Order: sequence, then C-alpha cells, then structure tokens
Amino acid sequence: MNPAANVAWVSVIIPALNEEEPIGDVVRAVAATHIPREIIVVENGSTDATAQRACEGGAKVISEPRRGYGRACAAGIRSLSPECGVVVFLDGDGSDCPEFMNQLVFPIAAGKYDFVIGSRTRGQRERGSMNAQQIFAGRFAGWLLSILYGVRYTDMCPFRAIRREPLERLGMGEKTYGWNLEMQMRAARAGLRILEVPVNHRRRAGGKSKVSGTWQGTFVAGARILATLVRVAFEKL
Repeated sequence: MNPAANVAWVSVIIPALNEEEPIGDVVRAVAATHIPREIIVVENGSTDATAQRACEGGAKVISEPRRGYGRACAAGIRSLSPECGVVVFLDGDGSDCPEFMNQLVFPIAAGKYDFVIGSRTRGQRERGSMNAQQIFAGRFAGWLLSILYGVRYTDMCPFRAIRREPLERLGMGEKTYGWNLEMQMRAARAGLRILEVPVNHRRRAGGKSKVSGTWQGTFVAGARILATLVRVAFEKL
C-alpha cells in the first residue's frame, strides 16, 4: 500500500473537455497508483464521449456545462467527499504522469507542507510536450511572484496537490486558464507551506490541445493568465 494512502483521504480532480481518446487511460493510470480514494472527472461541455469513457475507466463523472478550466476545477471541489483531506489536480489529456503523485501527496500527508506543485521545467519533458511560450510564461510568472510574495515557482503546472482546508479558504474565483496561477498566488500570499518538485511530462495521448495546439488558443490562454496575475496582485492594494 502506498504510504500516502495510509495517512490521508486523497481525491483527484480531472477537468476534461473533449478528451474521449485519452481520458479512460488517464483514469486507470491514476487508480493504479493506489493513492486516491475517489477520482472525479469534470466533463466541461464536451461534444464527444468523454463522460462515457471516464465512467468506463472507473471515475465519478460530474458535469459542468459552462466551459472554463476554472469552472471545472471549482465544480470538482464542490463534489468532493466529506472525508477528503488532500486534493490532487491533473489534466485529462495524458500529459501528466500519475506515477509522480506520491511525491506530491506524501509531503502533505506527512504534515510538512500544505501545497505541493509539480514542475515540468525541472523534470524530464518529452520532446514537443511543452512549447517555448509555456516554458517562458511559467518561469516569468515565477520570477514575478518571487518579487511579490517571496515564493519562487518555475512552472504553472496543472499537476498539483493541496490540503483541502486551506484550499477552501483561498477564495478561488478564476473561471478560465488563469486558475492555476491564481492558486499559486493565493497560496503564497496566504503563507501556506509550499514545495515545488520536479515531475516528468509527456505529449498529450490523444485529441487536440485547447491551449498550445493553436496560436489562437495560446494567445487567449496567455491573456487570461496575464489578466489573472494583474487582478490578484492588485486586489489587496
């Protein structure tokens, strides 16, 4: 039995939009770690068989028809079991590596940290799994946050784990791709005990990227992330 599973009720939230090709294998890979007690796939307005494939893989599937990455994450949080103490987020496209989940969860389950985020830029990346804009954005945002809050990140990786209690106190409100950055900013400002660990990263296992797959997707996501950074940075001033 995985040591993290012995000391914490872990729930995994997977936002998914039109991921019918990879989602079943993603759910099964997460279950194979024997860490989570529940796996929640949030079907975010898909037009394909994402929900069916996730259910076949063994996930609890809920629907959030209003599209938006942050909306999907928030819907997953609202659906958590009362017993849940640690929440893990990862993408449904097969790019994140669930075999690294224990490295995210155990420092929290051991009582040493509140928020553990994976860093793709510090881990081994499959060629083509991240574009130059993503790498630059993660490092640049990390540099800015080190100035604002004294906490240095090297990535805005979606693969992350956080204690449920402080997560629910953060006041998350971003509805789009700025969700990940908002969490990192609010966690730093709240003084949570934060750890960043290297994780490996792969190219998506199927389907089409909503962010890095097109220049339009990259631009829209970048604009939302920038807007989130400005909004959260100035909201307490």
